[in-house]
Amino acid sequence: MNPSGAAARDPGASRPQGGRETALMSIGEVLAHLRSEFPDTTISKLRFLEAEGLVDPQRTASGYRKYSWNDVARLRFVLTAQRDQYLPLRVIREQLDRMEQEQQEPVVPQRPTLVAVGTQRAADPADARIPKDDLVERTGVDEGLLAELEQMGLVVARPPGWYDADAVIIVQAVVGLTEYGLEARHLRAFRNSADREVGLFTQLLAPMVRQQDPAARARAAETARDLQALSQRLHAALVRTGLRGELGR
Repeated sequence: MNPSGAAARDPGASRPQGGRETALMSIGEVLAHLRSEFPDTTISKLRFLEAEGLVDPQRTASGYRKYSWNDVARLRFVLTAQRDQYLPLRVIREQLDRMEQEQQEPVVPQRPTLVAVGTQRAADPADARIPKDDLVERTGVDEGLLAELEQMGLVVARPPGWYDADAVIIVQAVVGLTEYGLEARHLRAFRNSADREVGLFTQLLAPMVRQQDPAARARAAETARDLQALSQRLHAALVRTGLRGELGR
């Protein structure tokens, strides 16, 4: 049975109520629900996640996939964890298995936001104080690899051995990349590229930063966030375009 009404028209609609809770969807309908939030998702991606054991849709007698709303929730959890936390599929699968054992529904973590209310200072990843043991537990990084990342300047430990929130994101991404065969030495290009962007953006921000006006400094912080977001989008699109060419797509 296909979903109808507002939820079917709006790919980002929340789970319907009542009897439609058990509605089953085709892979194309699932893709339509996810595309508004995850525009790069493809049918091939959904099939890959199934092959990796992240989701297990039902099959009709003819072999067609039929997804439940719980399947969609799992997929949204997986895609969010990949996009926002750079978690490897192994770690995501373990989290989902743990939720299933505890009979919990997959709850998509909210994306971190930076919000200033009144005179309250905006949240900053640099304000986090994460001990080394916590970093290792959260990322699954080998301590030898962590030491190598610190020597390369990819991760910085703040005395007396604390890390900030960005260090967690960096290590999670590196752990994911190493699972595909990359080594730490291959990541120097990322550090060099980031340093060049920092230098370029610093030139753009310098006139605002030099001003003593608090409003100008607030504009500088907002501009920095915009530049980071645009840079990430540009980098991701360039990589996608390059890989598409290599894959003959």
